[in-house]
Amino acid sequence: MKLKSLLLTTLVTLLYLQGKAQEVTFKTEYLGKSGYYYLPPGENPREKIGGKGSAMVYQAGVNIPLSMKLNENNRPTAWGIGLGGSYVSLKNQNFSDQMVSEIMNFQVGIYHLRPLNDRWSMRASLGMGVFTPSTDFSKISFKNVLASGSAIFIRHLNPNLSIGGGVAINSSLGYPMVFPAVYVKWKTEGKFDLNVELVDGLEVSAGYDINDKFKLSYALEMNGQVALLKKDGKDVIFSHQYIVTGFRPEYKISEKLSVTGMAGLNLYRPASYSDRTLKGVFASDNDYYFSVSPYVSAGLKMKF
Repeated sequence: MKLKSLLLTTLVTLLYLQGKAQEVTFKTEYLGKSGYYYLPPGENPREKIGGKGSAMVYQAGVNIPLSMKLNENNRPTAWGIGLGGSYVSLKNQNFSDQMVSEIMNFQVGIYHLRPLNDRWSMRASLGMGVFTPSTDFSKISFKNVLASGSAIFIRHLNPNLSIGGGVAINSSLGYPMVFPAVYVKWKTEGKFDLNVELVDGLEVSAGYDINDKFKLSYALEMNGQVALLKKDGKDVIFSHQYIVTGFRPEYKISEKLSVTGMAGLNLYRPASYSDRTLKGVFASDNDYYFSVSPYVSAGLKMKF
């Protein structure tokens, strides 16, 4: 998967807020040290750049419902506020070119969910975020701020499967741009379950309830962060994304509180600059990435 595909996915799935479950989440991730490579256009073999790097990622999010009611099909009509933030510390070594060493992302928005009929629902959101290569608030400017919005229409094919599509609008390129938005949610119930979600990122998992308190899953996840900055006098986007897989245990401390973790591999971690233009985002010469490395995470979920 090339960087331009991952970046488009990030722009579509990460730069707008959607209503999820009513919960507060915290998560810490460690992506181990690995080599840095460049993949030239065409069928040429990859080239090792010479640097190495690891990353620590800290994320938190909360969804605050303002109003909610369920219809006869148990589907909500809801308004709410979503807040999310992440901080990334990039430990890069032996790079001859300038590399971003930290990323801070913060988003806030309002979301709306509404059933249209027995088979269709709508999800919409409007928000803004700050995407910077620093935690120094005095350095934040209008160039680091993005506005975003989305509207997705969802078809409920059966109780376990829903698919949909729509549009997401954001100012990631310095002006409003429309991107496609895709929604897929498939989940089976029972002691053994399967889950596929392409909603606010990518998650695929197969889980088994060992008992009422403990669940073990094998999962594949995709996530990422971006920073907007100037480099060599030009407006650029630094994107950091990763695809990870591994075993994910979850332990319920109570009905409203659970802890979760994951241990496995970072399969692919693109990290590079691209010009803040449509041509720059889809350029064929920006496929730089860190190779396979160990991955571990720990998190906390609190429902209300």
